[in-house]
Amino acid sequence: MKDFWISSGHHLLDRDQAGRLIVTDTFLKAYFARPELMPPEEACEAELRLHHELLAHDPRRPVGQDEIAALNDADARENWAFMIAFRDRLLAAPSIEAAYLELARGSAADTPPLFMNQLAQVVLRNVLDGEDDPFVLRAAELFYRTQRVTFHEGALLLADAETIEVHEQNRHASPLLGMLGGPAVTELAILEDKNADSYFGRSDAFDMVLSLSAADSPARRGLAAAMEAWIRHLLAVEVTIEPVEQIEDDDWAWFVGLDAEATRIGNALWTGKDVDPEAMENVLALFRLTFSDTAEARPDVGARPVWLIMAMTPDRTIRMKPQNLVAGLPLRTMAAAN
Repeated sequence: MKDFWISSGHHLLDRDQAGRLIVTDTFLKAYFARPELMPPEEACEAELRLHHELLAHDPRRPVGQDEIAALNDADARENWAFMIAFRDRLLAAPSIEAAYLELARGSAADTPPLFMNQLAQVVLRNVLDGEDDPFVLRAAELFYRTQRVTFHEGALLLADAETIEVHEQNRHASPLLGMLGGPAVTELAILEDKNADSYFGRSDAFDMVLSLSAADSPARRGLAAAMEAWIRHLLAVEVTIEPVEQIEDDDWAWFVGLDAEATRIGNALWTGKDVDPEAMENVLALFRLTFSDTAEARPDVGARPVWLIMAMTPDRTIRMKPQNLVAGLPLRTMAAAN
């Protein structure tokens, strides 16, 4: 079996009988070893001691608010408050999936997006364990990595935002390269059938470009497959998701915005407001979701489709919010709970 996304830390976790991820001390220590939590040289003794004890000895030991308040630096106090609250939430949940669901359903206000993305990656790595289609895996990177959108020679290309930023900085350092080259994205390999197998050896580099052009493209079908697996694993609900070119439905039963921009556009359309044509051009992909068992859906939805919308921001980035797929679906159980 080919491995991928080793940086997620999935190999540091245990699994229960249902295949859910269980927190281990090794996983927690790997968190405390991340660059974001390494104390700077000028850190106070209290911060150095706290970090050392959690990293080298007991990553589960209680940390009180008074201990965090004793840190000299305000940024350090804020960072440690977020991290300890996040760690405690993971430890209190029966699985990492359960912790993610709790956050996705409304408890994420005090959780930085970075932590949500990291959780999404490791959960998705578990979801897609054994997946051998590089188009599914590369498309699934949208769940936890911001993408930069480029339109080039009739193609809609998605490149990892951090990776493309590095390439643009290199171009800035070389004016000649900046003048002679095309868009920075053209310097990266575009995922195609002929190079697809190379994805596994470079999956943690996030340096392959995804062509998201037509509805029937491998990339859009791959994203649909990843979303189906995500919903199946987290909600135990079977759905079919199909890429479509347009929404052929004048009376929507339900929609889910896969990102904040798509949610904004969808809400405007839902309420009958006029949407700026330029905003509509930001819609990049549409999907039709249907429940395999209509009894899983709210009665007012039933067998009718749920429309999924993906859009880019005005600055041409996609910041997908996979939590919307688990918190925003019209499930009968959620309707009863509400």
